[in-house]
Amino acid sequence: MGLGEVSLESVSTGLLKQGYIPSPQIVTSVYLAMRLGRPLLVEGDPGCGKTELAKAISGMLGASLIRLQCYDGLDVSSALYDWNYMKQIMEIRIRQARSDLSNLEEDIFSEKFLMKRPLLQALLRKGDTPTVLLIDEIDRTDEEFEGFLLEFLGEFQVTVPEVGTFRAEKPPIVILTSNRTRELGDGLRRRCLYLYLTYPDRDREMEIVRTKLPRVGNELVADVVKAVSSLRSSNAITKRPGISESIAWAEALDSLGKHSLDYPAAVETLSCVLKTPEDLEEARKIMDEHFK
Repeated sequence: MGLGEVSLESVSTGLLKQGYIPSPQIVTSVYLAMRLGRPLLVEGDPGCGKTELAKAISGMLGASLIRLQCYDGLDVSSALYDWNYMKQIMEIRIRQARSDLSNLEEDIFSEKFLMKRPLLQALLRKGDTPTVLLIDEIDRTDEEFEGFLLEFLGEFQVTVPEVGTFRAEKPPIVILTSNRTRELGDGLRRRCLYLYLTYPDRDREMEIVRTKLPRVGNELVADVVKAVSSLRSSNAITKRPGISESIAWAEALDSLGKHSLDYPAAVETLSCVLKTPEDLEEARKIMDEHFK
C-alpha cells in the first residue's frame, strides 16, 4: 500500500491483514497521521498494543521499521549519531604510517566515520518505500531529550557540526508510545496527533487471541479472556496482564491439552500471565473468587 492509496477502508483492511484488530478510533488516528504527515503519540497501559500497532503499520505499508527504544539516560548521541572512534584511530595510524597527514582531521570527521543511530537512519532512508520510525516509551526519557525530539520532529533535519545538515527526502511516519510514567510536555503533545489505547473489551480481545492462535478452541479463548479481565480489574495486581499475556496463557493451556479453563489449570499456569510473587499471590485469591 502506497501513501497515496490510503483510505479509512484500506487502513482497516491493511491492519487486519497484519493480524492487528483495530477499533474505529485506531483506524481513524492512523489514517490521519499518514494523510497529514503528523507524528502519532499513542499512550496507554503496558501491553495494550501500542508497539504492535507501529509494527502493523510498517507491515501494512511494506515499510522499513526503525525503532528507538527509549530508556532513562538516553542522550542525543545514542539516538542520533556517534563517531566510530576505533575506525578513526585505525585511519590515523594508517595515515601516519604513510606520512600522509594532510586534511586528516577533516577526513576522519567525514560521513564515512559516522555511526548512524535510529533517528539519523530514519532521515537518510531513500527510495519510494516509506519508513516507520517507532520512538518507544518516550516517557522514560528526560525533558532535555524531549526538547531535542520536539525540534527534530518539527524540521526532520539535523546538523552534525563536522559534516553538515541532513534533511529527510521523505519524512518518516513517526509513532511515539508512552506508558504515562511521567507527563509529557505540552509542546510535544501539540506537535502530535493523539491516540489513547485501553485494554480491548472481551469480544475484541477474543478476536485478537483467535487471530494469533487460530487452532485454539473458542471455549478456551473465552475462558482465558474472562479470567484475564478479572485480573486486570483488581487494584491489588501491580503489573496488569496485557494482550500478549492473554495470548501466551491460551497457548500454554492449549499445549497442555486443555479445552477450557478450570481452577486447578488456572492456578498452575498463572506464571504465564504474572511475573512477580506478590502478583501471583494476589492472583490466586482472585481466581478463588473467579471460579466460585
